[in-house]
Amino acid sequence: MNLITKGSQILMGILSGNPQDEPLHYGEVFGLWSALSVAKGALDGYQVYINHTGDQELKAFLKQVIETSIKPSIKELEEVLLHNDIAVPPTPAERPEADLEQIPVGARFQDAQIAYMVAADIAAGVVASSQGMSQSIREDVGLLYGQMGAKKAKDGAVLLQMMKDKGWLVPPPLHHETKQQ
Repeated sequence: MNLITKGSQILMGILSGNPQDEPLHYGEVFGLWSALSVAKGALDGYQVYINHTGDQELKAFLKQVIETSIKPSIKELEEVLLHNDIAVPPTPAERPEADLEQIPVGARFQDAQIAYMVAADIAAGVVASSQGMSQSIREDVGLLYGQMGAKKAKDGAVLLQMMKDKGWLVPPPLHHETKQQ
């Protein structure tokens, strides 16, 4: 048996069976740890946005995203990392609810600004999830990224419609028809 065949057999032995028993490669570790760090930062940031939001529909949307997308992602990412004996990044303390009227107008985020910041965050998250999925060789890790990306895409669609309904979306110039020559 030559060295390549022996190496192939060893590799196939490692990469068969339950994917949770397979080792993570360095890219997966870095991607998972980074995704967890970003998710924890998003949780903290979205709590700040809630304190600055006057629009009740936007506030409800932010709370829903925290409960159905961000917190479950944090839990799942932590489980994978801890199962593989990898230390997780620190979790920021929960933000207390603040009275919007106590935040000076000049220091307050406006609702449309919050919507745009969250939309940009969601778009970046979809791209990052796709990248994590494409770099994964463990099926469970790739599936985790796929599920997180799908949740983000759904949240993005809801936010886009809200931004259109409220007049917050500023579209680029629209192309209606071409001129005939």
